[in-house]
Amino acid sequence: MKKKDMEKKNSSNKWLALIIVLTAPMLYVIDIFIINMAIPAIKKGVQATDGEIQLVIAGYLLGSAAFLIIGGRAGDHLGRKKVFFWGMLCFTLTSCLCGLSETALQLNITRFFQGLSSSIMVPQSIAFIQVLFTDPKERAKAIGWYGVTLSIAAIIGQILGGYLVDTHFGIEGWRLIFLINLPVGIVALWAIRKYLTETEREKGRGFDYSGASILTLGLLCLIYPLTEGREKGWPLWSMLMMGSSILVFACFIQDQKRKLLLHKGPLIDISLFKLRTFNIGLLTVLFHFMMHTAFLLMAAVYLQNGLGLSALDCGLYFVLHALLFMGSAMLASRLIVKLGKRVLQIGVAIIMLSFILQILVFKAGVSGVYVILLIGLYGLGNGMVLPSLLTITLESVPEKFAGVAAGVFSTFQQTASALGIGILGGVFYSVIIPGDQHPDYLKAFNYGITANIACLCIVVLMLYLIPERKISGESEGDFAKQHAAESVLP
Repeated sequence: MKKKDMEKKNSSNKWLALIIVLTAPMLYVIDIFIINMAIPAIKKGVQATDGEIQLVIAGYLLGSAAFLIIGGRAGDHLGRKKVFFWGMLCFTLTSCLCGLSETALQLNITRFFQGLSSSIMVPQSIAFIQVLFTDPKERAKAIGWYGVTLSIAAIIGQILGGYLVDTHFGIEGWRLIFLINLPVGIVALWAIRKYLTETEREKGRGFDYSGASILTLGLLCLIYPLTEGREKGWPLWSMLMMGSSILVFACFIQDQKRKLLLHKGPLIDISLFKLRTFNIGLLTVLFHFMMHTAFLLMAAVYLQNGLGLSALDCGLYFVLHALLFMGSAMLASRLIVKLGKRVLQIGVAIIMLSFILQILVFKAGVSGVYVILLIGLYGLGNGMVLPSLLTITLESVPEKFAGVAAGVFSTFQQTASALGIGILGGVFYSVIIPGDQHPDYLKAFNYGITANIACLCIVVLMLYLIPERKISGESEGDFAKQHAAESVLP
């Protein structure tokens, strides 16, 4: 009887620990969606330019992308509870600094470090699930709750962002979207200290700090001029920075090759890129996530500034999108075993249809019902693509590369999202003339959607080039499911 009671208690403790570790991805996803709803208010609040407001999103993604891999390794080396605690603490503090920012420069600097903090805490959630749930059925159930958490967080972020922006509690509403992380973070920190137990530390494996620094520098040299250069007429410094990013990335590749030969634990195992399907999958990730992140930004700005919706109404317009994304993602996870890449091709076709109809239907005075349905149609198609991209890209990766391949996938995904804000968001904002009393947001939206369609055409080509084969039950069950929690967000 005592043994049964002990097993019951241990089981309860595991699920309590799961609730605690899920606070990290929930805060991360809420922060992404809550920002989209608040972009117009933030721009006004800190008197930002279009380029600076793009960096509010891109800088966060950049900070997250540059340190995802090293954040995961930090938990292995130093202990996941300790790293999770410090990551949550830094995320909470940087969130408060974002809410207290007075200028666009202050906000963008703190947003970068907020993204960096998220890259430290989020990988620990994935790792804790692996450690806590050793039974395959329990682990699959836990990962399922992880996916549900992401979808619920997306809905909460959209609605909460709109509500807080339109509400004033003595301070500007947009500041509350950052400061609300303070009470949540304090409770999470208390629960981490009290209920989580420390994991075993991996010895004899160091960090590739120099590799992470070189990668971050290269991304900064590429993304910053893409977001700021257009607005300033592409000055010489912007062209030089983009040119230098090529040299920095070349140095990064050589640095990683050298460390691999010397067995010094490189940030990324370059030999991964000898796998053709993996490379094609990463290119598919690049163009799809560029399109996806840019669309969320452009739609939020167009609905509020173009159609005159309140931030709260704008958030509510995206609820159907999140629900259909969740439903189609669950369906796709079953269909991909039988249909393989055709699931993604069907999803891309649905997204393409949604974009074409948006260009035709989104006009001044358009019915809100049509807007909700077409954005929802986008979510339906996207749910068939995003989670399945992970499975298709990593399906041919040998088991010994499983962890680093998942890390490369996540890093590439975040980088692609930042590039989407810089490049495709730049197409959108290029139509809006600074100081114009009546900016043509409809024209800007149509230009942006056209650029998104061009990205989708490349995605179609990449999916065609991926070898046609069905995903084996063993491959999907033992590999993709274990890393599905790292697939990206609705």
